[in-house]
Amino acid sequence: MNYQKIEKCSLSNGQGVRVVLWVSGCSLECKNCQNPQTWDFNSGIPFTNEAMQEILDCLSKPYISGITFSGGHPLEPVNIETVAVIARKVKERFPQKTMWLYTGYAWEDIYISTQADHLINEIISLVDIIVDGRYIDELRDITLPFRGSSNQRVIDVKKSLETDSVVLWGNK
Repeated sequence: MNYQKIEKCSLSNGQGVRVVLWVSGCSLECKNCQNPQTWDFNSGIPFTNEAMQEILDCLSKPYISGITFSGGHPLEPVNIETVAVIARKVKERFPQKTMWLYTGYAWEDIYISTQADHLINEIISLVDIIVDGRYIDELRDITLPFRGSSNQRVIDVKKSLETDSVVLWGNK
């Protein structure tokens, strides 16, 4: 897997101060995407043990709330294995830190695929929040927290798995 950058201190990609891994590669290519430079699977640099250590070092700081996987698209087939490894290591080392994941896929499609794909299932079981859905330019709404268009949802993964239905983050 290639990645564009490791952002060490983000306030806009999830709740709290977060580390963001911007992965390379996205086949969805949403119109007016804010990150078209991440679409090319061959762009960026290969993810290495040094990159993993950089993420772990950043997460060790007490003011960091957790990690966010964005891009590009973390759930593209060429990215899934590495994202699963990273998520596993982060959860083992920092169980109190939260994990957010941005995907252009709808929750319903991801949830169905977990029955067939053990790596997606593992990722889903490790992340706390998924922001789902393609960016749709005609539904752009800059007032929405942590997403760009009104069709996208901020989903509480643990509660959604417990209830077998979509539970939006922040809803009691």
